[in-house]
Amino acid sequence: MNALTIDSLQFRWPNNTKPVLDLASFALAPGESVLLKGPSGIGKSTLLSAIAGVINIPANAVSVAGTDVGTLSGSARDRFRVDHLGLVFQVFNLLPWLNTLDNVLLPCRFSKRRRDRAGHDPQETARALLTDLGLGDPALMSAPASTLSVGQQQRVAAARALIGAPELILADEPTSALDEATKHQFVELLMRECAQAKAALLFVSHDTGLEQHFDRVVDFRDLNRGASA
Repeated sequence: MNALTIDSLQFRWPNNTKPVLDLASFALAPGESVLLKGPSGIGKSTLLSAIAGVINIPANAVSVAGTDVGTLSGSARDRFRVDHLGLVFQVFNLLPWLNTLDNVLLPCRFSKRRRDRAGHDPQETARALLTDLGLGDPALMSAPASTLSVGQQQRVAAARALIGAPELILADEPTSALDEATKHQFVELLMRECAQAKAALLFVSHDTGLEQHFDRVVDFRDLNRGASA
C-alpha cells in the first residue's frame, strides 16, 4: 500500500474556469522521499492542501495510507489529518505561549493514534526527537516557542510533525528562511528522522540545490497539466 496515491485529481477555485490542479497520477511509497520542485504560484501548495484534506476534492482522487481523502467529511478529514499526516510549513504555526516540548506533543493531545504510536512515554519520545534535532538542552525544551530563533522553531515544527510516526510528512518550503548551510543541515536531519519513523516525505521547494538529498525529484510542471510557469 502506498503512503500516497493520486489518480485523476482536478481542482479549481470557485469562479475559475481553469483548474489549478490537473494531475493524471502520482504515487509515493512508504519511506520514500520526493522533492517536488517548481516556481512559486503554480499550485504546489494547493496540492499539499488537497492531500491534507484542507480543501474539498472529489472521491477516488487522493488516497493517503489507503484512505480515500475525498470521501471524508470535513470533521473526519481533520481527524484523519492529525492521525496520519505530519505537516511542516514555511510559517511554522507553533503556539507561541506553549514551551518547546508542549508544542511537539500537540499531535498526541489531539490524536489517540499518534499518542499510542509515540511509545509508552510520549514526553520521552518528544525529548528524544528534540535531542536528535539539536534541541536537547532542557532550557530550550522549557522555553516558550516565541523566544526561539527561526531555525529552532523550524526544528520544533519538524519534531511535532514526526512524533507518533505518521505515514506521510508534507513539507511546504520549510527552508526558505534559512541560509545555505543551515537548510542543508535541516534537510539531512528531517530525512534521517523520516527514515527512522519509516515515514514518506513529500517536500515542496523551488530550491534545486536540495535535490541531492532525495530519492526522487519531480518537476511539478511535468506532473500537473494545470500548471503554468
